[in-house]
Amino acid sequence: MRSNVVGEYEEVFRSFDEDGDGKISPAELRSCMRIIGDEMTLDEAEALVKSLDSDGDGLLAMEEFFKLVEVEGDEEEEKELREAFAMYEMDGQGCITPKSLKRMLSRLGASRDLYTCEVMIQRFDINGDGVLCFEEFKTMMAI
Repeated sequence: MRSNVVGEYEEVFRSFDEDGDGKISPAELRSCMRIIGDEMTLDEAEALVKSLDSDGDGLLAMEEFFKLVEVEGDEEEEKELREAFAMYEMDGQGCITPKSLKRMLSRLGASRDLYTCEVMIQRFDINGDGVLCFEEFKTMMAI
């Protein structure tokens, strides 16, 4: 993890740790999630804490909290990638074709001819079917 990200996570951790004991209780987690607009019952907060609580004390230490934030971030990133994939996919085939890539690039003001789009897809077309499935798209976006 980059140090600036760790610093941000630590700052968020401290804001969630309302009583300053260095741990986040289910009640503190629920309270802070409510502030950011995510309603959670106490039972849900307790279950979430329990799923990440490696030392069994019923509380989240900073490292355990980091795991929660990373999982949430991964889920958000996955959602955003799926939305982007859907924009390029357009043909209802569940994949990005050279034609759908060409159409989306044109809409974005970065027009390319069909051959160039085919070459672009080939670079990340792991299974060689001439189109990009979501997993291939994810690989491309990670670079």
